[in-house]
Amino acid sequence: MLFNIQQIKSIVKPLAIAAFIPLFLAGCQVKPLYSSVSGETIAVIDISQADTRIEQVTRNQLVFLNGGAQAGTAEYRLDLNVFSSAAGVLDAGTDNNFTAGRMTVTGTFKLIRLSDGEVIRSAKRQVTSQYDLPDQEFAKIRALQDAENRAGRELADVIYADISAAIRK
Repeated sequence: MLFNIQQIKSIVKPLAIAAFIPLFLAGCQVKPLYSSVSGETIAVIDISQADTRIEQVTRNQLVFLNGGAQAGTAEYRLDLNVFSSAAGVLDAGTDNNFTAGRMTVTGTFKLIRLSDGEVIRSAKRQVTSQYDLPDQEFAKIRALQDAENRAGRELADVIYADISAAIRK
């Protein structure tokens, strides 16, 4: 069974195209709207100092998302206020002990352009995190703190996406 030139070309041509498509696509770059590439940040932002533990967790995540501590003169100031509240959601019977809870972390922020004092974005965002309440007291405290940490970091992600969109307009 011998192949003629036309049959070989009909097999090799699609294989060659399939092999070169990844090479062509490797040159394409897709950049998400709210991302930073190779340490690039959206702007130098001065974030207000934290007053509470949960506000510090949220502030730390915002600093991390914006590339860490930045040198230079800030272009924007972010006034941030964060607070949390916990509530039980599953009643465990007649003694009214809850076995699960919901941690709600709420943050209000105001993004101000320092060059002219204009408020670029002002909003209130809220994030909820679920947690289990075991019988041990230390485990309960730790579960509350873990839920608060998760919600605080997620709140920072939401706020960062919001301020990124406002700055890039």
